[in-house]
Amino acid sequence: MEQGLITVNGKPLTKNAHLKPDDEITVIVPDAVPDDVVPQAIPLDIVYEDADLLVVNKPKGMVVHPAAGHADGTLVNALLAHCGDSLSGIGGVTRPGIVHRIDKDTSGLLMVAKNDKAHQGLAAQIKEHSFTRVYETVVVGHLREQSGTVDKPIGRHPTDRKRMAVTAKNSRNAVSHYEVLERLNGYDHVRVKLETGRTHQIRVHMAALGHPVAGDTVYGSSKPIPGLEGQCLHARTVGFVHPQTGEYMEFTSELPPYFTAFLQKISD
Repeated sequence: MEQGLITVNGKPLTKNAHLKPDDEITVIVPDAVPDDVVPQAIPLDIVYEDADLLVVNKPKGMVVHPAAGHADGTLVNALLAHCGDSLSGIGGVTRPGIVHRIDKDTSGLLMVAKNDKAHQGLAAQIKEHSFTRVYETVVVGHLREQSGTVDKPIGRHPTDRKRMAVTAKNSRNAVSHYEVLERLNGYDHVRVKLETGRTHQIRVHMAALGHPVAGDTVYGSSKPIPGLEGQCLHARTVGFVHPQTGEYMEFTSELPPYFTAFLQKISD
């Protein structure tokens, strides 16, 4: 729109425009811009791969795509080295193939599309909430209920633009279903199934319940937990309908060593 590539009745669309019935909207799709992200031969834990997509088990501490302060060493750098030119470009030149992402200090499974058809098919499932995403986490304190649903809208924090918050202003609906797997010394081991996928959704929802994710210094205590290095949150299961074959596929990863070590520590 800012480049004048969207017009209404032959005139460039402006940010404050209001569309009316029978308006004719034209969109000119620009040619793809060559990617300038450098491929890097970084080892990847690939759980599944075919001609259309990959399922990757991302380690804790790895950034998904290049951004300010993280120009290289990201998952995208590693994917470019592994896949070459066979990654979709829908996500923009700095995040090729990335259908959805998880935070730097969250470990676990995420999808990568190798072509635009696969990307569109997977993205549609996420939008329709038919994409399975199950996480495991450890939260501070003990949840009142053994299981439940958090249905609270999430948007940008009103004063801190780097954070998200439960808010009615400029927000989107967000729904998380949780179940306590085990009650430990001062903590609960919890499984969370996402119905929606908002930025920092689990971290914000757990904090809204008064039980932030252990080690989350953004939405919980600013004091880190020794040895944890960031939040204890793992994307354990992803499930989807393969955009090419129509087959439902589901993958589950083991809890990583940092997670199991923390469970052992709070079990003693």
